[in-house]
Amino acid sequence: MLARALTHALVGLEARPVEVEAHLQRGVPGFSIVGLPDKACQEAKERVRSGIASAELEWPLKRITVNLAPAGLRKEGSGFDLPIALAVLAASRQVPPERLAEHAALGELALDGRVRPVPGAIVAAEAARRAGATRLFCAHESAPEAALAGIEPVSVRHLAEAAAYLRGAFDPPAVEASTPRANGHQPDLADVRGQERARRVLEIAAAGRHNLLLAGPPGTGKTMLARRLPGILPRLTLPEALEVTRIHSVAGVLPEGRPLIDRPPFRAPHHTASTAAIVGGGPGPRPGEASLAHLGVLLLDELGEFHRPALEALRQPLEDGFVAVSRVQGQCVFPARIRLVGTMNLCPCGARGDPAVECSCSPQRLASYREKLSRALLDRFDLVVVVPRARSRELGARGDASEFVRKRVEAAVQLDSPQLERVAAELLDRAVDTLPLSARGRAKVARVASTIARLAGEQRVTPEHVAEALSYRSPTELSAWS
Repeated sequence: MLARALTHALVGLEARPVEVEAHLQRGVPGFSIVGLPDKACQEAKERVRSGIASAELEWPLKRITVNLAPAGLRKEGSGFDLPIALAVLAASRQVPPERLAEHAALGELALDGRVRPVPGAIVAAEAARRAGATRLFCAHESAPEAALAGIEPVSVRHLAEAAAYLRGAFDPPAVEASTPRANGHQPDLADVRGQERARRVLEIAAAGRHNLLLAGPPGTGKTMLARRLPGILPRLTLPEALEVTRIHSVAGVLPEGRPLIDRPPFRAPHHTASTAAIVGGGPGPRPGEASLAHLGVLLLDELGEFHRPALEALRQPLEDGFVAVSRVQGQCVFPARIRLVGTMNLCPCGARGDPAVECSCSPQRLASYREKLSRALLDRFDLVVVVPRARSRELGARGDASEFVRKRVEAAVQLDSPQLERVAAELLDRAVDTLPLSARGRAKVARVASTIARLAGEQRVTPEHVAEALSYRSPTELSAWS
């Protein structure tokens, strides 16, 4: 007796169709899974056997062979438990095989038969819809996420409910696609006192998707400013929200109760993070922090403390907007269009740039600190600002709240790119000759000047806009470090 069930295997951000074939034949009772399963998938034998027994269903006393086709595709994870169990039940005619063929399935089984959620439900649901499945069996917790893909989820909490549904004895509750929910409290830019120049570059970075480096002594508010950047970014469109949600779903980090991420994500990994954790990778490649921050903000606090290979690996996504992870079995591409924000001190002791404290770093120690960041990486920051220690009279000044700044940013984003005036272009050309400005640097200054013009509501980029953009890449901004 033979029965089939449809499921999907995750390969990067893609879900590839997998046909689960369960064959029962006479002989010594046994249970084997073939088709290139990994260790977690092989262990499904025990979970499926125990789950069927816990659901008070009959375990077939026959030779059971489960094939996961195509055999050349490696199957990883525990999401094959539910489709394997349903295929075995259909092969033993405990549920109708023809009805199971209309559905896809995804989920892990507990030993007591409960169905647990697995990463990538929305990606698998989209692939199931493209494959012609009308419904998707999934865990109750995954149902709102699967509904975002436009397929009707069959929300089940237990294997017994899935079997009863296929027999026509159980009607699962209707599930609607998730509606956006508030992220809760976000840090407000109004909390920052003084630091008008730093607040200005934050607004420019938000309006133009620019990378930002904040340098200066400890306690000047660099991290506080960086953590308030997400609050002034425009909301994600529905296609953007779905794209971000897919990445977080595959990584297994979707916030509980919020299947749809409609606000720009914010990620702040610790400086001990490995290269694979930052850009993605692993045996079965998974998205890293750069991809989890896609269309949002990646904050690298204390930039100079990160491992240099991890920082250098960011150069490709900063330039191309994606991460390509190559393995023997193929290549996975993860989107990574991010706003990179780095914060750092100007020297190891942190006193450099602070007029009230004398730096104690030796020339050798300072040189070693400088070497942690390559010139190629620094060149990819569009905005470089030294954040000085605020004076007492500045601490009482409150700036605009995040809500007002976000409205200005949204208005600027809607405008067309302004034209560069001839005089402004000549100023930019002179800057290439007088400043250590590369061809990439020139293009970045032009983009920043365009953003400044849009924030001002101008249709042309004037020399004043170029001059302000150049001030954020001037060598004087890091003169305390050099």
